[in-house]
Amino acid sequence: QVQLVESGGGLVQAGGSLRLSCAASGRTFSSYAMGWFRQAPGKEREFVAAITGWSGGTTYYVDSVKGRFTISRDNAKNTVYLQMNSLKPEDTAVYYCAADTNTFLVRTTPGYWGQGAQVTVSS
Repeated sequence: QVQLVESGGGLVQAGGSLRLSCAASGRTFSSYAMGWFRQAPGKEREFVAAITGWSGGTTYYVDSVKGRFTISRDNAKNTVYLQMNSLKPEDTAVYYCAADTNTFLVRTTPGYWGQGAQVTVSS
């Protein structure tokens, strides 16, 4: 069982930066692949980024955030981060942290979700 709590959302102007954090419970955090999804008003939830378990040697991104967002993890702190730079108004959404033991599933249908954090980018 994994519990996920996001933090770090807020309001930022276009071109600015934010860093989301996701704190996970449990002693086996390092074995979980971690991901971020987002859901904008009136749209379906979409995959944003993921990182493999253990050392996190492989990362995945949706094309729209490549070069702007960076996912990373700190296993000692049971935390995964999403550094978001060069933010655009279209990045406005509720961002959800996700976890799964399977790297494919964490990008599609993760078994665990956080409660979400609002990110609003003003133009």
